[in-house]
Amino acid sequence: MPCDNARRAPYFWFDMSLTDEERTTFTGAYWALAAVTAFSVNDVIIKFLSGDYPLYQVMFLRSTVGLLFVLAVLVPLTGTMAMLKTHKLKTHLLRGLCVVFANFCFFLALAALPLADAVAIFFVSPLLISVFSVVFLGEYVGPRRWAAILLGLVGVLIVVRPGTSAFQIASLLPLLAAVGYAFLHILTRRIGGTENATAMVFYIQGTFLMVSTTAGLVLGHGEFNVFDHPSAVFLFRAWEWPAAFDLSLMVFSGVVTSVGGYMISQAYRRSEAALVAPFEYIALPLSVVFGIVLFAEIPDGAALCGIALILIAGMVLIWREAAARRRATLEGPNRL
Repeated sequence: MPCDNARRAPYFWFDMSLTDEERTTFTGAYWALAAVTAFSVNDVIIKFLSGDYPLYQVMFLRSTVGLLFVLAVLVPLTGTMAMLKTHKLKTHLLRGLCVVFANFCFFLALAALPLADAVAIFFVSPLLISVFSVVFLGEYVGPRRWAAILLGLVGVLIVVRPGTSAFQIASLLPLLAAVGYAFLHILTRRIGGTENATAMVFYIQGTFLMVSTTAGLVLGHGEFNVFDHPSAVFLFRAWEWPAAFDLSLMVFSGVVTSVGGYMISQAYRRSEAALVAPFEYIALPLSVVFGIVLFAEIPDGAALCGIALILIAGMVLIWREAAARRRATLEGPNRL
């Protein structure tokens, strides 16, 4: 579920040339629906490929395609090569490492967990972002949002089921992915006022390419593939030249995530975040449907209950954040 330029696009991607009336239309919601569908399709592709190829190989080909997409499409659409210059290279690389960490953890989880479980656990990230905004940015989170955070964490516990026979160690991987994504979001807030979105995508794709290339050189011979856990095998399996159909899937993964990243940025640029963010949670029912139809993964009652709690908690956070922003605009700083 995490994407190369962040699941939830930050507010600075708004097009300042648009009027307030234009931002309240549902144009952004349509972009968000298309983006979420693209990301969900990518999750399916990764899960499908996890049984035959190593993750670093899939990520190498995907990031190569993604980088070419940025240079050939995004740069001409949004400006010139000069916009890729930056005085905050270290921060860009740190953001890139956060995305790489989040993606690797999430995709390793897909090799072992039902699709819906992995996606649901990862959606704890908005809750972590709220917590981290207090710790690292000094922002205020009111009691209602703290209640939503606790509700979401209860949902995660229900899905993960620690201490029971249903618990899988791989369930911790989407949690780690959510932590990585939350740190990414905090870093994005720090540099969002001076750095453009295209540069951010470019440096993230470049970081992916460097990490996956290094991993391929170290792990490509397969001598470390001595484990029998699906996630470990997905990580340490030897490089293998893909069949034509599988190669096309890897290339398509790079295209679909790059296009999805552009579409989600368009969503938040074209409409208010309060209108767009709820549509990202369409990924939860999509993951249930794709899991049932494509992988015969039928969630039990407990899993569905946990997914529902995570969904409700996310909706409450979005609602409270939107209310806080509206009141701050009208009355100045507030505490909800």
